[in-house]
Amino acid sequence: MSKIDNPLTTDYNQQQGGASIGARLRRLSERIDRDANRVYASLGLEFEQRWMGTLNQLHLNGNMSVNEVAAALGISHPSVSQTRRSLLDVGLIAEHPDPDDGRRRTLALTAAGKSLVARLLPVWAALDAAALALNAEAGDLVSGLTKLDRALNQQSLFERVSAALAAAPTRRGLS
Repeated sequence: MSKIDNPLTTDYNQQQGGASIGARLRRLSERIDRDANRVYASLGLEFEQRWMGTLNQLHLNGNMSVNEVAAALGISHPSVSQTRRSLLDVGLIAEHPDPDDGRRRTLALTAAGKSLVARLLPVWAALDAAALALNAEAGDLVSGLTKLDRALNQQSLFERVSAALAAAPTRRGLS
């Protein structure tokens, strides 16, 4: 176990408190994704956790545009576009012209994508159950993340920092 994986090791991000929210969320996300990928590999499934949201949206909703997937997941268009590219490359999705708007393209599961999703559904259910248990063990972290999300929707980090800097006296090197 590396020092980063050892929760007993004093770590920089813990020492920084609130200033390290982004870094800690990235670290936790990477750790969860890495373990989920280990689950897939242990089952002989060639699947990356980062594909889950896009693939599941197509499974649940049928054909969707990149914009629709991004909106449904609450993530950026470039992030979904990157995932789209890798899912196209491995043949799990296909792109088709939108019948209502020829300029727009929609994504759809291929036969291989549908087959893989069928195999993944019980794995996703097990991952969900483990996540629910982790959430309970962590004192309902999901509620805290929901509150954080709402607070950032009310006023972004950029707006908060800009207001604090505007109210603070000018400091050397910042003017």
